[in-house]
Amino acid sequence: MNKTDLIEFIAKSADISKASATRALDAVLEAVTTSLQNNEPVTLVGFGTFSVGERAARTGVNPRTKEVLNIAAAKVPKFKAGKALKDAVN
Repeated sequence: MNKTDLIEFIAKSADISKASATRALDAVLEAVTTSLQNNEPVTLVGFGTFSVGERAARTGVNPRTKEVLNIAAAKVPKFKAGKALKDAVN
């Protein structure tokens, strides 16, 4: 399912227009992004938790040239599924 499919699903299930569903989805995604940028986790009870994790600096190798590269530390988004989502999938 891509974003367009998700918008269509939201519009049908909530009985709203696609334009309204698009605005709602964009608002949710913006809220999650802004919260993660501020290093605040987003918890949706039963669904899961979005958070920011740290990836340590490491060395890598360019497979084409075999040159050793230093890869900087980075912040990465993480998602941990909630119990209800895990149960629904299994």
